[in-house]
Amino acid sequence: MYSPHSTKPSHPTCHPRLPHDTKFADPLPFAFLVETLRPPKALTQRRKSSSSTATAYSRDSRRASQSQSHSEFPFWQQNWFLVLLFLVAMAFFALAIFLFLGLNMDDWSPSSATAASSEGVEITYGTTLKLMHERTKFRVHSHDVPYGSGSGQQSVTGFPNVDDSNSYWIVRPVPGTSAKQGDTITTGTIIRLQHMRTRKWLHSHLHASPISGNLEVSCFGGEHDSDTGDYWRLMIEGSGKTWKQDQRVRLQHVDTGGYLHSHDKKYQRIAGGQQEVCGIREKRADNVWLAAEGVYLPVTESK
Repeated sequence: MYSPHSTKPSHPTCHPRLPHDTKFADPLPFAFLVETLRPPKALTQRRKSSSSTATAYSRDSRRASQSQSHSEFPFWQQNWFLVLLFLVAMAFFALAIFLFLGLNMDDWSPSSATAASSEGVEITYGTTLKLMHERTKFRVHSHDVPYGSGSGQQSVTGFPNVDDSNSYWIVRPVPGTSAKQGDTITTGTIIRLQHMRTRKWLHSHLHASPISGNLEVSCFGGEHDSDTGDYWRLMIEGSGKTWKQDQRVRLQHVDTGGYLHSHDKKYQRIAGGQQEVCGIREKRADNVWLAAEGVYLPVTESK
C-alpha cells in the first residue's frame, strides 16, 4: 500500500536488465545496404530493353500510319505541283498552236485550199492572195480611207508588213464568161481583183495619183457593182503560159492601158510609211509583181 511517508514504492517497477557483459553486434555497413536495396542488373537491362522496344515500335507504327495515310491520296494530290506545272505547259502549248493556226485567217478558212508555202502553185479563180512588188517587196494594200484628192475613192497603197489582212485580194473572172472557181488562168486573160475586207474592186481611171501625178489606182464598186474600170489583163513575163506563184507578171488596165506600178515614193501623213501604187502606160521594172502569201484553191479537173 502506498504511504506518503514511504520513499519506495510498494510495488517496484519492472525494468528489464541485461547482464553487464552483454555485447551488441557491429552495425551493418552502408555499402552493404545500398547494394541490397539496388535492383538486380538483369532486371534493369530488361526494363531498358523493353522501353527501347516500345519506343521503336511506336516509331514504326507512326511511319506505317503516315505511309498508309499518304498512300490513301490519289496520285494528283500527292504530286499536285508537278501536275500544275504540266497543265501550265500544256496551256502555253495550246495557245501557241492557236495563234499559229489563226495567223492571217481573218474571214475565211476553206478546207480544200492550199496555203502557198512553195513555188509553182497554179493560181485559179477564187484564190485569195497578196500581190508583192518585185523590187520593193511591198504588197498591194487597201483600207476604208479615201484619197484626199483626185477621185476621192478608197485609196490603194503599197504596204511593207507581210502579216496585214488588208492586203488580200480575191481573183475573179469578168462577168459574162464561162470561167468558174478552180479554173486556171492563162496569159492574156482579163481578170478582176476584189479586196477581201471591203469587197471593192481594184480600179483605175484618168484621175492623177496623189504623189507622182500618174494614173490613180483606187478601190471602187461593191459585190454586185463593177464596171470595165475594174478590168486588168494578166501578162506573164517569160515563157510560161499559166499563172503560177513563181511567175513574174504585169497587170495592164484595160481602159487606160496603164500598168499596175509602184515605187519608193511614200506617203508622209495619213498612210505614213506606205508607198504609192499607181498606173503607168509604159513597161518598166517597177511594173512587175509576184503572187505571194495566200490561200490557193486547187485546180478543178475538167470532165
